Order: sequence, then structure tokens, then C-alpha cells
Amino acid sequence: MKPLYGLLLLAGLAAPAAAADNELTPQEKADGWVLLFDGKSLDGWMTSAGKPGKAPVEDGAINPHKCGHYMMVHKDPWENYVLALDFKISPKCNSGVFIRTFSLTPRPGKDVGFNGIEVAIDDTPGAGLHDTGALYDLVKPAKAARKPTGEWNHLVITSNKTLIEVELNGETVSRMDTSEWPKPNLRPDGTQHKFDIAYKDHPVKGYIGLQDHGSPCWFKNIKLKPLK
Repeated sequence: MKPLYGLLLLAGLAAPAAAADNELTPQEKADGWVLLFDGKSLDGWMTSAGKPGKAPVEDGAINPHKCGHYMMVHKDPWENYVLALDFKISPKCNSGVFIRTFSLTPRPGKDVGFNGIEVAIDDTPGAGLHDTGALYDLVKPAKAARKPTGEWNHLVITSNKTLIEVELNGETVSRMDTSEWPKPNLRPDGTQHKFDIAYKDHPVKGYIGLQDHGSPCWFKNIKLKPLK
């Protein structure tokens, strides 16, 4: 029989039960997380044109490629939250996760992507403005933290008032305080970006989207925790 100390030590080291794919653990439920994708259907999701997606669920994941519009979006706009999901890319993939997308009606001459902010997902090796973990064309990631193509990555995005923060595979890679972005086409340091938007005035509440940019990209375990 093992000593009591050993039993307590073992008990203390025991890891909590992990959730199965596309499910919430009891602790996540207690902490207020919401499951946005059930792993079986596209219930709660639509294209950015407001229509049902044309691409079926694949092995418990949403693949927005050939969905029928610019991206698949969750039906509800959200404000102030932590979004967590897993993604896997295909070779030469170009995709992204959009937040704060509002409205879903594109401006003349622009795609609906101009109405939101994109966390880039790309099959590229670097840490530039268009590489995985960047706030696309706005903020470079601090490092290249993506796993090799074909492996699952864990992405956490915090969107809370003026703060946007991106964590990739356990490392914080990019951060943006929109209060510091008062001018269209200009970053706080005075360098230019492509968007004619003053992010200081951009809506905080908006749609979450999974982009179809011409390549397969799979998303699962899509969970959201509203922030008070």
C-alpha cells in the first residue's frame, strides 16, 4: 500500500480530463465558454452573404474553401470575448480568421474583408505582415509559431474593447491597441498599410469569420468566452 503522501502527490499531479473534439469540458462550461461549432453540422454558421455554406463538414471540421462566398461566419455578432480554435492548413494555403467584421455588406469596390480585422493563416515560413499570426497588413507577429503544414495549431484571439491579442500554440505573437490607430492607411509609427480605416473608430462588435481564399483550411474546437 502506498503512503498517503504519495497518493496525495499523485492526485495533485493528475491532469484534468481533456474535452473530446468539438465539446466543452465541465470546467469550460463552468467558466462560461460557448461552443460555436458542434463538429457535425453547420448549424449557427452561414456565408458572409447570409446564405447556407456549400462546403460540408469534413471530419469534424469546417473547411470554408468553396463555401460560396468570402468566408463562413458565425450567425451572431460578438463583442468582448476570447476566441479559441484549432486549425490545420493545406500546402500553399492562404486563409485567415476574421474578427469585428461589421457589417457584412461590402463597401463599393471592396471585399467584405475590409469590414473586419484578419488574423492571417498562411503556408509561409516567416513572421511578416502577411504570415500566420499577423494582424494582416497591420501588425507583424513577434515570431513564426505555426506548426508544420498538415499539423493542428491552437489559436487564441482576445478581442476586448480596444485590445486585440493573438496567441498561437501557447505563445503571444501579436497585439494591437486600436486606440493608437486614429488615421486611415497609417500605423501608429507612421508607416502605411492597405486599409482606408481609422481603427480607433472601427466597431468593436462584429462577426467572426473563417476565410476562403482559394485553399483548404480546416477549423475545429471553435469556442468563445464572453468577457464582462
